[in-house]
Amino acid sequence: MTTPASDARAGDPDGTAAGTTAGGGTDGGAGAPAGASTPAVGLRRSSLVMASGTAASRVLGVVNTALLGWAIGLTGEVANAFSVANKLPNTLYLLIAGGVLNAVLVPQVVRAYRRADGQQYVDRLLTVGVVGLLGLTLVLTAAAPLFVAFYSSFPDPEVTRLATALAFWCIPQVFFYGLYSLLGQVLNARGSFGPYMWAPVVNNVVFVVGLLVLVQVAGRTGEGDTAGDWTAGQTALLGGAATLGIVVQALVLLVPLYRSGFRYRPRWGLRGSGLGSAGRVATWTFLGLLIGQVGVWRISVVASSVATEGAAGNAVYDRAFLIFMLPHSLVTVSLATALFTRLSGRAASGDAAGVRTDLSLGLRTVGVFTVLATTGIAVLAFPLGRALFPDQPDGEVHALAMSVVALVLGLVAFGVWSLCQRVYYAYEDARSMVPVQLLMAAVVVGGTELGRATLDDRYWVAAACLSMAVSYAVGAVVALVSVRRRLGGVDGRRVLTLHLKAAVGAVLAAGAGLGLLALLGPVDSWGRAVLACVLGGALMTAVYVGVLALLRVRELRTLAAPVLRRLGRG
Repeated sequence: MTTPASDARAGDPDGTAAGTTAGGGTDGGAGAPAGASTPAVGLRRSSLVMASGTAASRVLGVVNTALLGWAIGLTGEVANAFSVANKLPNTLYLLIAGGVLNAVLVPQVVRAYRRADGQQYVDRLLTVGVVGLLGLTLVLTAAAPLFVAFYSSFPDPEVTRLATALAFWCIPQVFFYGLYSLLGQVLNARGSFGPYMWAPVVNNVVFVVGLLVLVQVAGRTGEGDTAGDWTAGQTALLGGAATLGIVVQALVLLVPLYRSGFRYRPRWGLRGSGLGSAGRVATWTFLGLLIGQVGVWRISVVASSVATEGAAGNAVYDRAFLIFMLPHSLVTVSLATALFTRLSGRAASGDAAGVRTDLSLGLRTVGVFTVLATTGIAVLAFPLGRALFPDQPDGEVHALAMSVVALVLGLVAFGVWSLCQRVYYAYEDARSMVPVQLLMAAVVVGGTELGRATLDDRYWVAAACLSMAVSYAVGAVVALVSVRRRLGGVDGRRVLTLHLKAAVGAVLAAGAGLGLLALLGPVDSWGRAVLACVLGGALMTAVYVGVLALLRVRELRTLAAPVLRRLGRG
């Protein structure tokens, strides 16, 4: 199953989550500094395994979201109730525990193995982390009704009741998110990168099985079914499957840990560990996460208050965000991660020119991909929605497509913002991002509330998605100005020239795609939707790549190099 806060089923290893990105969050930011401590050679050798694990997780995430829509619908009361309930553990972990773990404990785990008493120190860190997470999870689970009330405003109290019951099942995921993060970072510190990236695949498989069992036992939830029709058994199956996936995702890491020779002994005491100074970094990280959550909170409340039957609500927003994040997760995150080690090393040595060169390369290479992805997703939004949710009424698929188009308009800017974040973290400067995050959150909240005040409720989620896209654009511009000041430039002419050439290719590709859709006729079945997506995607990619090749865009080769190398070895 996927929610915005989980990207492609919860436990997203790169940390990209709506809980952080909406309103100007981190895109894995808190965890990014830890990556700077990982040996560059190990990262390069493991990049293929990590990338393949991420890709498999994303593909299964799409399968999950399609199955979830098939099992419980896309816009109904049950779908929206589950959306709020299963978003809570992602949001709460990220806000309360994730920032502390990533900014304080995780970097300490990486550094621990450089110490003479490294294993003992890791044992102490794990003991403190696990006990703290367990206590925190118990408190958060007990407060489930308060969180549901805070993050939703359902017109029908029965929907709130169902969301609360599901939240009691889902919030315990917080503990296992934290355990997954801690165990995964211990593996990374010991030079084993693959299991951390592949574990979410197991999570996805568990949830798929859970959904199939739910439908087999209780049947599918139809368009006319209400929250009041939902039984305690169905609640246990759905919420239990979602949480079991996170449990397995965390515990499966124990196998490679044991095989690596790691043996854990509970130990107490961290006096003199240096965590106090690390805690100051966590303070700014937490503040940035908190600011980002303001936008997420308003979107969740506004989306849950939609009363028109069949209109976009929380569940549609979740699925729109998944589609938006898919290209970012598959390509942008991988490229940004590969660049981060170099950025960090050059920033530490005072090589501003080197940081500028790497940032320019990242902005140009990511730009080539995100412009194409924006064009393809925007043109194929309805066929894509129909392919993912073949049994849903046209009105619901149109509601999803409208939200997807509004959100994907910010994809290019989101890539720019993500790369600028890597520069901030390379200089260990989370503080300077806070004003940018405040501005982005203000845009999200203001745009969402303006949509609610001026539009029919069937357009509220689309307005919220558009406000997020605008916030990414604002954040990208402000961050670029700030980074330009720090670095003495960002190679702006080359970056702008690349994006203008990409825009020419995108316009021509969009024209070709729209022409093909007109020739194919109405997309009224799953088969026609898949055909439109395959042919449209292939045609637009061919036109786009052809135009950029004619315009001599060298970044095309940079983007394709890993694939070409792989094919050459094959």
